[in-house]
Amino acid sequence: MTIQKLYAGAKLRELRGRLSLTQRAFSDKLGVSLPYLNQMENNHRPVSATVVLALAQEFGLDVTELNAGEGERLVSDMREALADPVFAKTTPPLADLRLAASNAPAFARAFLDLHRAYRQSHERLASLDEALGREDTALRASPWEEVRDFFHYCNNYIDAVDRAAEHFILSAGVGKDALIIATEALNKRGINVQFSNFGPLRQFDPTTRTLALSARAASPTQRFQLLYQVALQTQNELIEATLDLAQFQTPEARDIAKIGMANYFAGAALMPYRAFLEAAQATRHDLERLADLFGASIEQVAHRLSTLQRPGAKGIPFFFVRVDQAGTITKRHSATRLQFARFGGACPLWNVHRAFETPGHFLRQLAETPDGVRYLCLARDVSKPGGAFLAPVRRYAIGLGCEISHAASLVYSDGLDLKGRFEPIGISCRICERQNCHQRSVPPLERRLKVDPDRRGLLPYDIAD
Repeated sequence: MTIQKLYAGAKLRELRGRLSLTQRAFSDKLGVSLPYLNQMENNHRPVSATVVLALAQEFGLDVTELNAGEGERLVSDMREALADPVFAKTTPPLADLRLAASNAPAFARAFLDLHRAYRQSHERLASLDEALGREDTALRASPWEEVRDFFHYCNNYIDAVDRAAEHFILSAGVGKDALIIATEALNKRGINVQFSNFGPLRQFDPTTRTLALSARAASPTQRFQLLYQVALQTQNELIEATLDLAQFQTPEARDIAKIGMANYFAGAALMPYRAFLEAAQATRHDLERLADLFGASIEQVAHRLSTLQRPGAKGIPFFFVRVDQAGTITKRHSATRLQFARFGGACPLWNVHRAFETPGHFLRQLAETPDGVRYLCLARDVSKPGGAFLAPVRRYAIGLGCEISHAASLVYSDGLDLKGRFEPIGISCRICERQNCHQRSVPPLERRLKVDPDRRGLLPYDIAD
């Protein structure tokens, strides 16, 4: 097996900047020559094992940060953007994209922002969007997309908020139910918690200082909503400071991100980091047992597993996704090399789409992406009843998975032949390179087609090499 060389020039420059060290001082501490350090910082040489060891010993660096997933995310996002027909004659090779992601990540993100603005402009023109006549039609990401990308590039881990949630729940005492802890914390701030069979899931009246929760909601949902309100009442300054650093473009994006931060606090308090990480390892990441231990839902546990990226105490890198019955991705995050399409749905060959056919059961899949990386994928349906006969039921499917090298740490790998057959899956049809996929919905945008009216195979066209 070929060992992949580690190029981490941007990470080295970032670390040296944080330490306020010159290249000379930094090279001395790492025990390498100045020219060698310069070559590593510019990705002309890979980071050697000696340097990795020195970074850990001299600076206490979690060396897994050198190979963090941001570069892969940027490469995946740029490939999808460059599959746009507007770039048909200028598609750069994959090696160039990797260089841009590792050497100039700020430039890569600026390119993605520009392409997103172009795409939105094109869609508005195509649909004759009436907003073209308004004064506030500046080309920018929608607030929802902006917030989604913020969490995406934070690796779905917000350290300050995560640690604050852990401290809040542990300071109340070991073994105490999160529902009681949250209720007492709100009562201390003059907020009266009530449960009602009518009204929305959660409603706070600032005038009467009353929080009304739905009595029909499941216990994990009630705990989560109480902790959400705790976040707004006790962590407002921390959340606002974090939002200031994010520099969102619109007030709407900031408001959506604030809800996201409060939700993050709620999940991190319900499943505090170190206790949850230890339990996940002890149970071999059994979602049902973890849900029972922490009074959480299956979806909450799966989402939390994908956030265990604390420096120095990282869990298994998971991807997590939630799709609706139309196949639209409503939540997505990946700490693995698998990156989801920014536009459109997920690959139809992925088992997450079959979860609706087997409600209440986990589906397992050994899958391989076009880049040759193999994964253990889990999928399960998630139903959210409305609590009454005429109330609508919301149905989703969630997917969770990791690279096959971590599969033995999951109870779901038991009984599977991890060296057997792996199903081919992709990211999105528009950027997938597979030539003979029977489920392909549209041709790949970055490949030429060959059309023969006298021959018909799986598809009405052939994809050129």
